[in-house]
Amino acid sequence: MLAAMPTPPSATARDEPVIRDRGDACPGALRLHAADDGYLARVRIPGGLLTARQASVLALAADRFGDGHLELTSRGNVQLRGLAEGCGGGLAELLDGAGLLPAPGHERVRNIVATPLSGILSPERPHVTPWVGELDRLLCASTRAAALSGRFLFAIDDGRGDVAALDPDVTVLGGPRGRALVRLGAAPDAVEVDAPDAPRAALLAAEYFLDSADAAGTRAWRVSELPAVHALEAAELAARLGAAGIAADLVPEVAWPYAPPPKPWGAGTGDRTPLCVLPPLGRLTADQWRLLVRVAGGGEGAEDADGGTGADGGTGTGTGADGGDGELRITPWRSIVLPRASTRRPVDGYAQLVAAGLSVAPDGPWESVTACTGRPGCAKALSDVRADARAVVDADGAGVADGEAPAGPGGAPVHWSGCERRCGHPRGAAWVDLVATPGGYRLDGRPVPSHELAQAVADARSQPRVSEDAVKK
Repeated sequence: MLAAMPTPPSATARDEPVIRDRGDACPGALRLHAADDGYLARVRIPGGLLTARQASVLALAADRFGDGHLELTSRGNVQLRGLAEGCGGGLAELLDGAGLLPAPGHERVRNIVATPLSGILSPERPHVTPWVGELDRLLCASTRAAALSGRFLFAIDDGRGDVAALDPDVTVLGGPRGRALVRLGAAPDAVEVDAPDAPRAALLAAEYFLDSADAAGTRAWRVSELPAVHALEAAELAARLGAAGIAADLVPEVAWPYAPPPKPWGAGTGDRTPLCVLPPLGRLTADQWRLLVRVAGGGEGAEDADGGTGADGGTGTGTGADGGDGELRITPWRSIVLPRASTRRPVDGYAQLVAAGLSVAPDGPWESVTACTGRPGCAKALSDVRADARAVVDADGAGVADGEAPAGPGGAPVHWSGCERRCGHPRGAAWVDLVATPGGYRLDGRPVPSHELAQAVADARSQPRVSEDAVKK
């Protein structure tokens, strides 16, 4: 049953506009970020959709150029860390050969999240995965769209309300009878269009934002940053769509649905079954990643990683339409959905994933536990938050009998931040706000002694709140 989606405080209209004095410095696959542990590349994966071949190329890139690890982000993208200076050309060539860089001038604006279970479960809902590829194609072909910031976010939701809850700038919500809603920011209203027109309507909505941002002159990166006098209106969007030949109806008020993120659900039945895999803290070794590729493809495709085009012809959006063999879907909650995982034959994937330290069953200790990079990778971090998070999870699992999986603490997500920036924190829901300080940690605004940290986190997950400082980030 769907619950009503709350409006995130960070997505409400601003009385005081954000005025930026610099351009967007968000990293990409071509614009590398210099971190304390080397250079960082963020590879956009629209909709989180990867073919097995593309996924294999990412593992090769992590080994060849980076520290041998892959990180999942809160927008369903993949980061490579520890890159050497001067590797940018070789990395770009490798990614381009796999169809992961279809338009170099647009690679940082391909920020699209999509319902990861679309077309896999809930067959009564529209299958929106093909819309991802079409929107990505339109984005890459639009000269105007290149002006979007690397933080502008599109969400394509099949109607359940999972990615619509992530504070997107443009939301496409699939509906019944071949229709879809398009919303700007966190507005209560929307426009309704025919489903085949939804990707183009989303692009035109983004171009409307760019026009308003130019008129405001504040260099806004996101819809929520526009001053009130330049706020976007659904009626104006409907008029723009009509002028572009897209029939659009204004819907004054929408009861937006909400659904929680998918969780690992167990082995299922049969030789092939969907799996949701949760890597601890969204970080995998290249070997763990290759194992995922083997399980996704039934043992095929994992070793063929010398670069070549993706199976979709080059947009880098995966097989998508069929949910076929060898597909991986990276979710915005740092998990991975395998639509047709080999769980028994030809690969005993479930047992191999468990042996590799990846969560594939519900209520595990790593559910809804996230962290920023922390030390030593980030110069601004005040603590090794990943190590501290692991220590707390280990403390929760102490005393569990051999052979048993420690149960997760349940409750709200908890995010470990190495500094006040709170990079990668959860969106669209209450979460436990744990921030490193010079003397330890502050939990939801109050200092916590280190010896009380594990219990304080467990208690806070049952009654989460987000501080005013947190929602402003």
